[in-house]
Amino acid sequence: MHLTNWVSLAFLVFAVLLFYSYQTPLFFSSRNMAQESPKSIYDFTVKDIQGNDVSLSKYSGKVLLIVNVASKCGFTQSNYKELNVLYEKYKNQGFEILAFPCNQFAGQEPGSNEEIQEVACTMFKAEFPIFDKIEVNGKNTAPLYKYLKSEKGGLFVDAIKWNFTKFLVNKEGKVVERYAPTTSPLKIEKDIQNLLGSS
Repeated sequence: MHLTNWVSLAFLVFAVLLFYSYQTPLFFSSRNMAQESPKSIYDFTVKDIQGNDVSLSKYSGKVLLIVNVASKCGFTQSNYKELNVLYEKYKNQGFEILAFPCNQFAGQEPGSNEEIQEVACTMFKAEFPIFDKIEVNGKNTAPLYKYLKSEKGGLFVDAIKWNFTKFLVNKEGKVVERYAPTTSPLKIEKDIQNLLGSS
């Protein structure tokens, strides 16, 4: 009788383990499929500065420089000036700059979308697209920026350190490089040329 109980218990444990070994992978795989991670920036939709949805797949096949911008930063004047130079030089060769205003760094982008557009396009003569104001760090981080940071982490931490952090994206929508706010846009020119030259 004692032996029978042990055999029954062993069989029960074996049956439970067998059940979970079959069920658990299935459970995890279906859950992972539901939360499938993005494969490129083309999987994202963002809002333009007028609040309209823009699928980033419209930039498929282009080299992109994605920048978090601010109107009242010490880097503002030099960055907008050099971004304009790059845009003018390469926009007809398949290059785009996507600018995302952000007010998370010392409140240096406090204006409304209309005010931001006025400053960027009138004062700084930006011709490249300016998008809706977003957050790039914290619990309200825009999904695009979660992806950018996961693809190219920063020095010591992945968080965006300041205004004018730059991400370079290739023609397949993959993040290939991240540049610190202190890196001037013209220092990125050679990397842009290399990506534009690749088929």
